[in-house]
Amino acid sequence: MSEQAEALEVADCPHCGKPTPLCICDSVEPIENRIDILILQHPQEQDRALGTARLTARHFNDAVVKIGLSWPSLSKALGRPVSDPSRWAVLYLGSAKVSELDTDAEIVAINRKGEMEEGQRAILKAIEGIVLLDGTWSQAKALWWRNAWMLKCQRIILGPRQPSRYGHLRKEPRRDGLSTIEAAGLVLGALEKRPDIAATLDASFERMLARYREVQREMPELAPKPKKHDFRRRRRN
Repeated sequence: MSEQAEALEVADCPHCGKPTPLCICDSVEPIENRIDILILQHPQEQDRALGTARLTARHFNDAVVKIGLSWPSLSKALGRPVSDPSRWAVLYLGSAKVSELDTDAEIVAINRKGEMEEGQRAILKAIEGIVLLDGTWSQAKALWWRNAWMLKCQRIILGPRQPSRYGHLRKEPRRDGLSTIEAAGLVLGALEKRPDIAATLDASFERMLARYREVQREMPELAPKPKKHDFRRRRRN
């Protein structure tokens, strides 16, 4: 039997969606979050080996993952009524960069022109939920433009002090690009003033990457090396 055929016989975890040799669900530490999380995953984001959307949601008692391109409203995407979408924030970097703004903050609320909102502290304090866009750079852009209701939400961008832990495994087109689990940790940890959230998610991500490297050595068909063309494709967008 070929290695490819053997790989097809490996079951996927029903919780994180990864092939069971890559699953770390048994080490997931639950987090009670005050701020809700909605993760919108582009349907073409199929990197099961290195993706973190479902692993991120596994940690939180209040988190929803939806796969698709567009939804008519935040309420429809979330699956329950939202009385005030303006108290939700969408994390979307786009062309905006914290490094080009007059601030050293890691989380910045911006307006439609990409400028810093006035009253940053009050805006961030009022946030009740976060929308994270899961996919490559161009896929996140597609989700942003196909869901006009996001303009009713507050837009935030990140200026992380440390680059993504992906390192060479999955290159980002910009230094401020993070994995979904890292972004969730940074945002929730700061907004809820709970550094333990970031620490828990970062540790989980480290375990996931360590497991990936281990499986890549022993079962490379289940943990293939990232495609080289992905970074170049995202850079063009």
